[in-house]
Amino acid sequence: MSLLPPQILRAIEEFQKLPGVGMKSAERLVFHLLRTTRGSPETLGNALLELKRELKYCVQCQMVTTRERCDICEDPSRDASMILVVEEPLEVIAFERTQYKGVYHVLHGVLSPIDGMGPEQLKVRELVDRCKAGGTTAEASAKAVGIREVIVATDPDVEGEATASFLREKLKTLVPQITRLAHGLPMGADIEFADQVTLKGALDGRRSL
Repeated sequence: MSLLPPQILRAIEEFQKLPGVGMKSAERLVFHLLRTTRGSPETLGNALLELKRELKYCVQCQMVTTRERCDICEDPSRDASMILVVEEPLEVIAFERTQYKGVYHVLHGVLSPIDGMGPEQLKVRELVDRCKAGGTTAEASAKAVGIREVIVATDPDVEGEATASFLREKLKTLVPQITRLAHGLPMGADIEFADQVTLKGALDGRRSL
């Protein structure tokens, strides 16, 4: 029998569902909320409720927004012929710090059968619909919808590679060019300490000087 009231146990259980939060971290979070002023838990609760109540996915790229279309999709200066496919919304923010001027598509995850994530749970159909046109060839599709390249920027792990391969098969007749984000050595890395997968990625993604 637990010494803790069921309300605390239920709160700990819910916190444990968050990524990277274990039992000890969940317990600390719950007891921190108990020790703070009454307004703090209520503020947190209201903020979480507003996430579900007021936010939605952009009808075009699936980025989180408060409107039908996000600011990036509404920006006429963006190159709509180039779609960068990412796993999560936070990765859009990361790429926005670079010089990328195309548009995005957010999958909201990767293929992972062990976690119950299949194509139906991802925003794959929405991506395919963006690339589809009246024709059945890549040339006809590109001419109709204006998409010349899809860049797949999923993580370089087993799930990311499986997702990239799946997307390539889905889009190869719809888009003239499907590319994979280059993976290799980060700035400041020592080659002698790099693993073989990283070194292979660096070789495959090499460019002219």
